[in-house]
Amino acid sequence: MSMRFTAKARTRTVALTVAVGLAVGAVGCGGGGGDDKKPKASASASENRGSAPSAQEGDAQAPLAELRGRDGLLLQITSAERDTGGFLTLNGQFKNDGSGSLVIPAELRGDETEILKHGTSLGGATLVDARGKKRYYVLRDTEGRPLTTSGLTTIESGQTIPVFVQFPAPPASTTDVTLQIPTFSSGSIKISG
Repeated sequence: MSMRFTAKARTRTVALTVAVGLAVGAVGCGGGGGDDKKPKASASASENRGSAPSAQEGDAQAPLAELRGRDGLLLQITSAERDTGGFLTLNGQFKNDGSGSLVIPAELRGDETEILKHGTSLGGATLVDARGKKRYYVLRDTEGRPLTTSGLTTIESGQTIPVFVQFPAPPASTTDVTLQIPTFSSGSIKISG
């Protein structure tokens, strides 16, 4: 009899846990109250653009930097934040402003033998701290893979692809750096955090 009681109690505990998890998820995603107007504004914005909403729809924040590449390829950096582990993470997106599909240039990965083994990535990116007279290279994991978006191939006209790149963090006194990526123009970035 005690085994049956234990099994029923365990079943009830699992059911309660699932119910609480679903309730928390619904509250977190639901918005509620006065937030009902925000989705309507976003929906009307996508109606004006047609059937292809952007990846950052509703995000009115301007990019920190825009680097122009060949044939209408654009790299927009949306954030540059220091992490607690001593890293600087840049987040952004590739955007195809051209009229046709584009192949992401293989030159973006740089020319270091270790990085070449791991396919197309942003491994050739560098950060320049002109004031501190230092250049920072993309971090790598223990197997030599660059800590950046990899597996980049093609991008269709109007499409965006989210990307990230991690560097060693410059000193806290450094707030302005220049991002350099092969085949792209350079861009100045202000670091937050």
